[in-house]
Amino acid sequence: MNTLQLILMLLGTSVLAVVLFRRVNLPPVLGYLLVGSLIGPHAFHFMEDSKDAERLAEFGVVFLMFSIGLEFSLPKLKAMKHTVLGLGLLQVALTMLVFAVISILSGHPWQLGLAIGGVLSMSSTAVISKLLTERLELDAPHGRDIIGVLLFQDLAVVPLLILLPSLSRPLEQMAVLMGIALLKAVVVLSLILFFGQRLMRQWFHFVARAHSPEIFALNVILFTLFLAYLTELAGLSLALGAFVAGMLISETEYQHTVEADIKPFRDVLMGLFFVTIGMKLDMSILLDNWWAVLAVLFALLLVKGFIVWAVARRMKATPGNAVRDALWLCAGGEFGFVLLGEAGGIPLRVMQVLLSALVLSMLIAPFIIQYCERLVTRFIRSEWLLKSMQITQTAAKSMTTEKHVLICGFGRCSQFLARFLAQEGIAYMAMDINPERVREAASQGESVIFADATRRESLLAAGLLRASVVVIAIDAIRGAEKILHHVRDCRPELPVVARAPDEQAFEPLSRAGATEVVSESLEASLMLATHALVLMGLPMNRVLRRVRDTRSERYQLLRGFFYSPGEHCSGDDELLPRLYSIWIGPDSSGIGRSLEELGLEKLDCEVRAIQRRGIKSIAVTPDTRIKAGDVIVLLGIPSSLAAAELSLRTAMPPDDAGH
Repeated sequence: MNTLQLILMLLGTSVLAVVLFRRVNLPPVLGYLLVGSLIGPHAFHFMEDSKDAERLAEFGVVFLMFSIGLEFSLPKLKAMKHTVLGLGLLQVALTMLVFAVISILSGHPWQLGLAIGGVLSMSSTAVISKLLTERLELDAPHGRDIIGVLLFQDLAVVPLLILLPSLSRPLEQMAVLMGIALLKAVVVLSLILFFGQRLMRQWFHFVARAHSPEIFALNVILFTLFLAYLTELAGLSLALGAFVAGMLISETEYQHTVEADIKPFRDVLMGLFFVTIGMKLDMSILLDNWWAVLAVLFALLLVKGFIVWAVARRMKATPGNAVRDALWLCAGGEFGFVLLGEAGGIPLRVMQVLLSALVLSMLIAPFIIQYCERLVTRFIRSEWLLKSMQITQTAAKSMTTEKHVLICGFGRCSQFLARFLAQEGIAYMAMDINPERVREAASQGESVIFADATRRESLLAAGLLRASVVVIAIDAIRGAEKILHHVRDCRPELPVVARAPDEQAFEPLSRAGATEVVSESLEASLMLATHALVLMGLPMNRVLRRVRDTRSERYQLLRGFFYSPGEHCSGDDELLPRLYSIWIGPDSSGIGRSLEELGLEKLDCEVRAIQRRGIKSIAVTPDTRIKAGDVIVLLGIPSSLAAAELSLRTAMPPDDAGH
């Protein structure tokens, strides 16, 4: 198979697998692993030799480590040092130690157990951080513990990439090789960090003055691969140099720009890396050793979960939060595959068993997390007491408050709102799940309590039945929809104002029952237009009337915008309504038909304007008939617009020509 055939095979199968896995809410990494196992030399034999793919996949690890370095910062590490260097360090070290002991007791070398422990000590940063965000638990005590452990695991990959390849050597050679590798790492990294920071900053300033996004992106790739090449020349891994490159850029003003530029390369190449890992999966060996796969899977979940629980309790976590930490972190992660590919001395059968156990653990991780709260409540009796105490404290603080504004979330926007309400003498009660923010705000006299607004009992304790208005100001749309559901169940008549972080959230919140939805992007556009009109000399009362009319029509004037053909769109942007103009040719099936007859609304498209003979926006009514040469401006999502365009541009059948 030549290179082009290889690329087409990998891209085609990967796209199909990832789409299917996303449909069932499973991590895309599992789709890549499935593709690799199917097209590799052990299944359908589409690819007998994966060396070309593995060479490309090495760059996936390079850019992944670069991204980790980009997110690494000393201030962040310092702020979380208790969790990162306490809970995180102990979790990784004890996991490796326990599996080394298990290896010795089973008659195998301790080096093998240490390597296996390093592979299994990793958890999935991508899956867990996504689920924490979706479940609004990122700022919860267990959420911060979990993020701290994940941060240490990401950092621990760097020394493990130096350690694991040496474990396959005899003890004397291993000590010498590790000593030489560490000495090289110290020398090379010291030189790069000492001289590289100044040179890199000056070079990036020079490139940025060209004002070319293409050149800047190429420069990022050049800088990353150059440092990776330097560390490889020194006998170290490519990934170590890429990590240092990211760490250097993380302290500059280019961090976020670089992160956006590198993400497409990283995601594509990392997908390819996981495909090559899947190619190593031999199903025949797995079927013969299924009992060993299950044994390793249960050992991973139980041993790692117990270690996390014990360390969390030692670090003064509550019994409930310790169990939550254990359940969230017990499964394996994508860095386990990275380390497994670099580890030396692991027999083929053992590697197959480890691969399968990691894949299965990542498959069941979302289900473990889904039932986490039920398990904690079922087995930790103190959780009932803690929850009842929290609700009691919430109710006690809100007991004397009536006809108040109930604010869900106390971020920047909510704090500004609270100041306006205080100036008008209007009582409010705010709820937030960030304990530091609540403590700081409460110490300054703000009416804010630590409570989860997505829970019905918390809303009732905060005085939902006595409130005059509810304001929802959290970023998570699913969380906002939960709050709306509870409010509508308890008090259907209560006005609710919901904040929408972007235009995409406008319709879901409106359908969920929000009385008013305030879109940040649309309000910003409205304010820009207001200031521009006033500066152009329009009377203030006319401008204010225009603003009032636009809001009363729920921003209909501002809905949708034109995309340029080459403009990049993310996956979420595909759900945003946009404007699209269609020219009606002389053979179009729409000629002579009214808008009502065309039935474009059935395709979820709205006719916003019609341009005829150079006159824009003639009066559009359901009876308006389409003529040849018209330009119709439609509003809808891309799939609906494509269907409408096909309907309008299709040539008329012969028997319909006189319609």
